Amino acid sequence: MPVRLMFMDEARFGRISDVRRCWAPPGVRPVAFAQVEREYSYAYAALSPFDGELVSLVLPTVNAEMMSLFLEEASRQYPDEQVVMIMDQAGWHKAKRLNVPDNITLHWLPPYSPELNPVEHL
Repeated sequence: MPVRLMFMDEARFGRISDVRRCWAPPGVRPVAFAQVEREYSYAYAALSPFDGELVSLVLPTVNAEMMSLFLEEASRQYPDEQVVMIMDQAGWHKAKRLNVPDNITLHWLPPYSPELNPVEHL
């Protein structure tokens, strides 16, 4: 069975609302209620540096359940290969509830070493 090396990480993308000016007639001070809202999505990506193959998903959160979905997708894309997935040591990467498919082997980077992960450049 061929072996595929992949580096994996997540990135957070989103928005934070901010207060803006609004129009009002001269002499009237408008009442505008403000609420800061945060909305995020997370891009999961795994890169194979030798051939440039990429597996990616955009998911609503980062946790063991979403990580399991991502690993399932990677397993589905490379069913005839043993995938060695290198990643950081985030809590959901090592969670007991994480479901790792049979054709994926997980390995972790040393702590505080994002420069060792080529997927960081994506």
